[in-house]
Amino acid sequence: MVRQVVTRTYTASIRNQQQVSDDLDSLGFAASKLWNVGRWTCDRVWSEIGHIPGHNELTTYLKSHERYDDLHSQSSQRVLQELAEAFNGWYGNRRNGDTNANPPKYRKHGDNHPRSTVTFKAAGFKIDTKYQRVRLSKGSALKDYWSDFILCEYQTRPDVDLSTMESVQQVRAVWTGDEWELHFVCKVAIEVSESPGEKTVGVDLGINNFAALAFEDGNSELYPLNCLKQDDYYFSKRIARCDDSDSEQATRLNQKKSARRTHYFHTLSKHIVQRCVEEGVGTIVVGDLSGIREDGENGESKNWGKHGNLDLHSWAFDRFTSMLTYKAEIEDITVEQVSERDTSKSCSCCGRKRESNRVERGLYVCDECGTVANADVNGAENIRQKVSPSLASDGGDRSNGWLAQPSTFLFDKETGAFAPQEQATS
Repeated sequence: MVRQVVTRTYTASIRNQQQVSDDLDSLGFAASKLWNVGRWTCDRVWSEIGHIPGHNELTTYLKSHERYDDLHSQSSQRVLQELAEAFNGWYGNRRNGDTNANPPKYRKHGDNHPRSTVTFKAAGFKIDTKYQRVRLSKGSALKDYWSDFILCEYQTRPDVDLSTMESVQQVRAVWTGDEWELHFVCKVAIEVSESPGEKTVGVDLGINNFAALAFEDGNSELYPLNCLKQDDYYFSKRIARCDDSDSEQATRLNQKKSARRTHYFHTLSKHIVQRCVEEGVGTIVVGDLSGIREDGENGESKNWGKHGNLDLHSWAFDRFTSMLTYKAEIEDITVEQVSERDTSKSCSCCGRKRESNRVERGLYVCDECGTVANADVNGAENIRQKVSPSLASDGGDRSNGWLAQPSTFLFDKETGAFAPQEQATS
């Protein structure tokens, strides 16, 4: 076993909710107001010089603003950092061809401001694990003459003891829609097993099958998106019936949709890592999708069709890869990202590259060697071979039947886990 330090987030309830909720409300409202001031500043800078200010620029502009002093300085910095990250994400999506992407909105519903998450870094909190209390600093503008902080009594799960953590990096006060809760971001020392093996697996992420896996020994697996597409259709219809897209009901539906998607990503990444342990895999090779929306021939935005564009822009590929990476670290499995360029056009058996070989959405037929393959599995095998070339691509005679007949795993809503297609009950 090997000792490794990783980052984990633990959720805790607040036992003295009634005593601290008003103070937490004031911080949550202040975070929304500072966000709006930063959003207005970005508009002004853009209209003047055609430039969206970054995190450091926003902090310089607003350090003397009265709203900045409503929060602890590090908490204010985090609000502006989140705004800058939101603008970068929007700009990146538009640059990659997503014409439906919208810039971050103001956090205001009429005259009301929502309760935004407030992040406290090292200088903004002090934790007492013996009595399960944490002291959260207020901004200078909100400090009363009798109290400079909010003292929250917290309760974690029975199996979580913050005193055993390497360190607590951040504390976040999060409004759930009904009450406040605390999220502790900690450095945790864990025991991990030695690498389960030296084999590799290629992972192709897509808009029809969310993941296709090609193992080194010849097994292949598909993970279709049926479950998430059903959720997307269901929640989109429910949200469309709301009178206002910014209403409380629409917000709750969006939150529920997002939570279900997050659960799906966590469950799938955990399942894939477990499959790698079972198969003796030491390296997971994932396709880098950063240029997926660009046409390789002319650099212009690629048209995936109406539904293809919608699906592609709604799935958080980067988020899933991050989950897969930290779960793999626990098992001492390495995750590598490689370019996906030409992996859908090339034959994984002979290397022949021809776009017309992909005769249908799910079928790849090589006119050179006669290989018939599931198109996504073929792509996954090409991704894997970028790190670990196989005998098949070096002129070997390995059978390629597994390319055309992958195992299919579906998300079973009744059990909340992935199961082979023939065993899934829902």
